[in-house]
Amino acid sequence: MLTSFGNSKKESTTSDVDLVLQANTEKISQTINTIKVRDSFPRTILKGESAWELVGVRDWCSGFWPGVLWYVYEFSGDESLKQAAVEFTEPLKTIAYSKASDHDIGFQVYCSFGNGYRLTGNEAYKKVMLAAADTLATLYNPKVGTIHSCPMKPEYPHNTIIDNMMNLELLFWAAKNGGDKRLYDIAERHAEVTMKYLVRPDYSTYHLGSFDDETGEFLRDVAHQGYADDSMWARGQTWGIYGFAFSYRETGRQEFLETSIKLADKYLENLPEDGVPFWDFDDPKIPNAPKDASAAAVAACGMLELSTLVKDKKLQEKYFNQAKHFITTLSSEAYLSKETNEALLLYSTGNHPRNSEVDASIIYADYYYMEALLRLKKLNATRNTESLNLQN
Repeated sequence: MLTSFGNSKKESTTSDVDLVLQANTEKISQTINTIKVRDSFPRTILKGESAWELVGVRDWCSGFWPGVLWYVYEFSGDESLKQAAVEFTEPLKTIAYSKASDHDIGFQVYCSFGNGYRLTGNEAYKKVMLAAADTLATLYNPKVGTIHSCPMKPEYPHNTIIDNMMNLELLFWAAKNGGDKRLYDIAERHAEVTMKYLVRPDYSTYHLGSFDDETGEFLRDVAHQGYADDSMWARGQTWGIYGFAFSYRETGRQEFLETSIKLADKYLENLPEDGVPFWDFDDPKIPNAPKDASAAAVAACGMLELSTLVKDKKLQEKYFNQAKHFITTLSSEAYLSKETNEALLLYSTGNHPRNSEVDASIIYADYYYMEALLRLKKLNATRNTESLNLQN
């Protein structure tokens, strides 16, 4: 199935990926004009609504919109988009220099300032990122061996959630770019403990692990955002795939790579045909349960990363082609928002147990979708692929 933006018969050097990216860029450019202040950030569009619900700097999703803008600037080279990315990034600086309230500093700062620094080399951005890494590290409990994910949950004295694997990338980056080498040790140890306690023997994942904050003793695992404590929450599984993949990239620890592979294979075994998971693989209402496009977007990024790390050629092709399949589906009429609302994608699920952001457009789905498209474009170029057509 081709995307609605492509035609395999046309004689053109413009690929389907480029056409999708171009359409996304045009849509995002229009959305920028509807947001009048630069310290408010798109987060959610509920079903039946058309405009983004905006949140403030402290919201855990604040970094994704500036990240999206950096991605469309990366694709287009449009200086007006760069300026918008700069303007939306700047207000987030305060997070790096404030007391850490939770683990989301990585999402907030690495997605915004991180992409900005990668594309511009702005030394001021580097300074903010190093400060943010130090702030995130203040949540580390050496007795447990992990970063305290959600201090606002007193029922779990020290808790670590699978999402937190993604925030380790900020620590790994900082340790290589002038930060304290202790940041590397914290990230590596956090991944070890997460691997031991949040990854089940069947390589599905728990959402949250609870520990005694004084002794470091492991207390229990819970689903929290999943259907049940023994169910497989889709997005949590993809955070693990991606997080353990780059943890291997940064450390060379083979067990991290093996964990990413096993998590990916478990995820693939349970997917519906179109490649977009239901919000939890064990919801008894399937096939009438909500989908989660955000999980498919994160999975695409994680498996593209994994395809560059595994040595076996068959595995490289397996994860590359699966990621391409996910991107193809997300780029189809079934999941693209188009004129429905201001977002790129439909049908994500935020927190189903709380009936929050169910069957909605959510900004992190758009962020990882844009990342996946750009990754696919770059990988196709290195693979000497003449056509980037998104075909199953």
